[in-house]
Amino acid sequence: MTRGDQMFRSATALFAALAAAMVALASPAHADPEVSYVRAGRLIDTLKGVVLQDQLIRIENGRVTAVTPYAPPPPGAAVTDWSAFTVLPGLIDSHTHLSDALQSNNPAEPLLHSAEDVAFMAARNARDTLNAGFTSVRDVGTFRAFGDVSLRNAIDAGLVQGPRMAVAGAYLTVPGGGGEVTGFAPDVEIPALMRAGVFSGPQQARDKARYLFQHGADFLKIIATGAVLAQGTEPGAPEVTVEEVRAITDEARRYGSYATAHAHGAEGIKIALNGGARSIEHASLIDDEGIALAKAKGAWLVMDIYNGDYISEIGRKENWPADILRKNDETTEAQRIGFRKAVKAGAKIAYGTDPGVYPHGANARQFRYMVRNGMTPMQAIQSATTSPAELMGKSADIGAIAPGRYADMIAVSADPLADIGALETVAHVMKGGVLVR
Repeated sequence: MTRGDQMFRSATALFAALAAAMVALASPAHADPEVSYVRAGRLIDTLKGVVLQDQLIRIENGRVTAVTPYAPPPPGAAVTDWSAFTVLPGLIDSHTHLSDALQSNNPAEPLLHSAEDVAFMAARNARDTLNAGFTSVRDVGTFRAFGDVSLRNAIDAGLVQGPRMAVAGAYLTVPGGGGEVTGFAPDVEIPALMRAGVFSGPQQARDKARYLFQHGADFLKIIATGAVLAQGTEPGAPEVTVEEVRAITDEARRYGSYATAHAHGAEGIKIALNGGARSIEHASLIDDEGIALAKAKGAWLVMDIYNGDYISEIGRKENWPADILRKNDETTEAQRIGFRKAVKAGAKIAYGTDPGVYPHGANARQFRYMVRNGMTPMQAIQSATTSPAELMGKSADIGAIAPGRYADMIAVSADPLADIGALETVAHVMKGGVLVR
């Protein structure tokens, strides 16, 4: 070998070594930008109902790909250190109203705001809900139709910060029923979009159901009884027939979806269940037969057992109409009695709180009420994670920190299994692998 050959080989080897060293040095800065990690000091596994210590959660393209005991992630990887926190899946509220004005002492409040006003309110409500740790919601109706559809789409497009939304589009209600705007003079004309879901008879019910799906609804909301907050209606009074409910639920199935029913009274609850409703909202006056029927049909109960206290306190302070306060008094404790019976009977219960009656972002206040009325802290947490995910047909995406699901999670400083009130103070929120708080 000539001296020139030796020099060439030495230079080549040196160049290769330098190149390898440069790649090694550069690799941390070029860690896969689509992959990140969360270190969880305590992780609540909502699928198994257990707590795991010191876990590493791998996230890729916004979804969880692995959950393992902690080991150092690859050099240069992006790591969110929540080793000092208890980590849970993002919470889910199954009964929200993000695209409406806050309840007030004026039953005609929805008539006082333009669509543009409500859009800005909705954006604020969505942000407040997400910052409270609720990364998904089922939004169960709005007075002005399809404002919730627009909000959902704006969030999905990244224009507005908020939770993942499944929306109803409008209320399916009879004329003058619990889903109508009430409390105005008889010669006042209500905008057409505030009556988009009003029907009379099974055929109109089916037609209106189809109309809502065609304009972006994910599921349907039937007003099966009168409402506490709608003047001129009574919570215990049925407002629909089994045939009307069945027409709506049948149409929902055609769209691969379902219908839920607002129903306070015992008879209205049974009408809704026998008509095929997938869940019952409020269920304030449910009786033993109704609980048994819900169990037999595999239907969900979504019982907002917190906000009766809010209405009683704030409603009296702000002089809400006397009939609303009376109806609230007649349903609040009755609803909690029914809730305790439903828990004891093993009925399927999903977390739903009715924000819009009370200020958005205070959704977690209901956890204390659920534990006080018969649930364990783990059951209450599951009611706001795995249960609503199943109710919404979204178990593949939300409700647990598990491979394949969105990396939606929250961190709290205290242990919510020791004090469920810890969920009222969320330290950090992540949605789709991105820190939003």
